[in-house]
Amino acid sequence: MSFAYEKSVSRSNAVVRSSVILAALMLACAMAFLRTGHADEPTEPAEPGDIKFVRQAAGMDDVSPAVFPHWIHRMSYTCYACHDTLFKMKAGENLVTMDQIQNGQSCGVCHDGKTAFVSNLTTCNRCHR
Repeated sequence: MSFAYEKSVSRSNAVVRSSVILAALMLACAMAFLRTGHADEPTEPAEPGDIKFVRQAAGMDDVSPAVFPHWIHRMSYTCYACHDTLFKMKAGENLVTMDQIQNGQSCGVCHDGKTAFVSNLTTCNRCHR
């Protein structure tokens, strides 16, 4: 009889342990989501000099606006690599769309999977953060 009781208790403990682990994972995921922000509360640019795009298209509120890490690009390229051939020098003067990028225009000139990471549905969070 004691053997059956011990088996029942150890099975019960395993269920409790699994439930606690699952609850902890769910809490960690919820905290990570809240820390990164969402469309209602866009995050601030991570580094000084980052440029946060202002969304002009309607219907994309569930996707965070893109943030351009200007200083990371400046570490590798001169201003004239992009200005004024691809982008005007003044923030807010350049309309950038995913269609342009995927057609090899604006950011897509370099973000083609060869020069820099490709911009597609698997790399959204590289820019939209």
